[in-house]
Amino acid sequence: MTEEQQAMRMRILLAAKKLFAQNGFGETSVRQICEEAGANLALVSYYFGGKEGLFQALFETFYPKDRVRLHEEKGLDPEAGLQLVVSEIIRFRHAEPELITILESEIARNSPRIDVIRGNVFPTWKLVRGLLEKGREQGIFHFRDTDHTLLFVLGALLFPKRWNYFSPLLEKKEPDMEDMIEDTWHFIRSGLSK
Repeated sequence: MTEEQQAMRMRILLAAKKLFAQNGFGETSVRQICEEAGANLALVSYYFGGKEGLFQALFETFYPKDRVRLHEEKGLDPEAGLQLVVSEIIRFRHAEPELITILESEIARNSPRIDVIRGNVFPTWKLVRGLLEKGREQGIFHFRDTDHTLLFVLGALLFPKRWNYFSPLLEKKEPDMEDMIEDTWHFIRSGLSK
């Protein structure tokens, strides 16, 4: 693929990400995406095989699968590995708010695209589960039930990031990303202690 083709492919992906986040998958047409990208309508089929393939390509392109697996390359213990995953997920949420909106919308609707999301995101959550189990085996983490603990960790990572919704209840402005990472990790780590 030439540089020009790669640039056009990326423009289509960025347009789709923007419009799917604003309008939803079902309410966004391929024509709208191509108009936003300044692309020929046929290019969505050529590059992605259609709108469903474009949806899948969004997650394959923008979800940080490789970043969350860095702990393996570095040979980190379960605690440091989990801390790295927490950091990378929060960085991803901060860097990709449109993709997060798409993900949350599709999950809430239990859409037919849920398996595309699971296929891209669940390896990360399986990694978190494995780090929790390994940490418990090594006596680093302490918890009763892996399923419940996994859900609590996922909740800490995913739920409280809607600061604007909760702002009437809060006294402070939204923290910067580094504070959010530190506070989330401290909360999770404290919950895994004796």
